[in-house]
Amino acid sequence: MTSMPDVEFVVRTIAQTAVDNETYFGDLDSVVGDGDFGYSLARGFEIVLSDWDSYDRADISTFLQKVAMAITGRIGGTSGPIWGTSFLRAAGAVRGKDDLDGADAVAMLRAAIEGIKARGQADVGDKTLLDALVPTTDAIEAALADGKSSDEIVALAATTARASADATTPMIAKRGRAAYTGERSIGSPDAGAVAVAVIFEALASSWQEREERK
Repeated sequence: MTSMPDVEFVVRTIAQTAVDNETYFGDLDSVVGDGDFGYSLARGFEIVLSDWDSYDRADISTFLQKVAMAITGRIGGTSGPIWGTSFLRAAGAVRGKDDLDGADAVAMLRAAIEGIKARGQADVGDKTLLDALVPTTDAIEAALADGKSSDEIVALAATTARASADATTPMIAKRGRAAYTGERSIGSPDAGAVAVAVIFEALASSWQEREERK
């Protein structure tokens, strides 16, 4: 089961990873966009970290809602609404629950995905994160069904996200294709997909370190 400390661990890892990789994400985004993806994420998640102790922790859903509000209000451009929507939809998926299981984790990811898709074409560039988030969520759900351990699932999520991000490199910019977005440059991976991969890799590494300390 997953409790508030586990959720805090995940959110804090996401925030710190966004801040630490500002330049990397920005350089990737500059190939197809204006390069503000890394900057916007870093500034927004810096606020999450600086205001960390002030967020209401009445329950997991409330905590995630407060994080979502901070992200939406502080991250500029389209990235704020995208990431804010993700956290807000995830919060709604576990409303009223104090402890979460694997099915809840998948439900949160699915809710985040549907929220991002629902934002329409205005955020097409930022939606590149779905090219890694969707297959990674599929892999997590399959691993849970197979009875894999938490350690195995976290590691699998990281490798799936990275493989999915790498797979965007040869894709040609084209609206209306089978995947989710239309902003990319052949020979360069999606900035959003890479961000998802880096975040899951950071989670896997931090998760393993935390388990070893127990």
